[in-house]
Amino acid sequence: QLQKVKNDLEMVLSAVRTKNKQLEEDLKREEQWYEEQKQLLDTLNKMEEEANTQVEQPSTKRESDELKKELLKLKTYKKELLNALGEFLDEHFPHPEEVICINLVKGEKKSSCFVNFLNLILLVFQILINKLMNTPHEPYVTINESFWPPYIELLLRYGIALRHPEDPNRMRLQAFHT
Repeated sequence: QLQKVKNDLEMVLSAVRTKNKQLEEDLKREEQWYEEQKQLLDTLNKMEEEANTQVEQPSTKRESDELKKELLKLKTYKKELLNALGEFLDEHFPHPEEVICINLVKGEKKSSCFVNFLNLILLVFQILINKLMNTPHEPYVTINESFWPPYIELLLRYGIALRHPEDPNRMRLQAFHT
């Protein structure tokens, strides 16, 4: 009887040892997973701190000065472009005799003429758009002496407006939606 109890206890002891071995392996795996998660959390916390310090750092004086220099360059470039555009418009699209650019200062004269040119073109656009919106069934505008021919030619040449197929003294805005 004692022998049987001894054998049973040895079997139980063997089963417990096997179970302990499995539990130790599980514990090692869990500890390894825990360490990996801890490292990941530390890395994420460091990244968050770096991002916060980068956001909180005020821009330095040097960066500010560089931005000011760039802005000044852009403003100068804009002025040069506007002057070149004004010269181009003066050369290729001279103003009608009714439009007089009186300003004597060189830079103001060009910008004033350029503004007058834009205002006249926009006036033609406004007339064409109003006609199209008010009478979509008859969008043609009769061209009279109040329309300066170079402006009309510009609109026609670039496909912004179209002449009436039967009457060359009438034009309409191009249908861009089709």
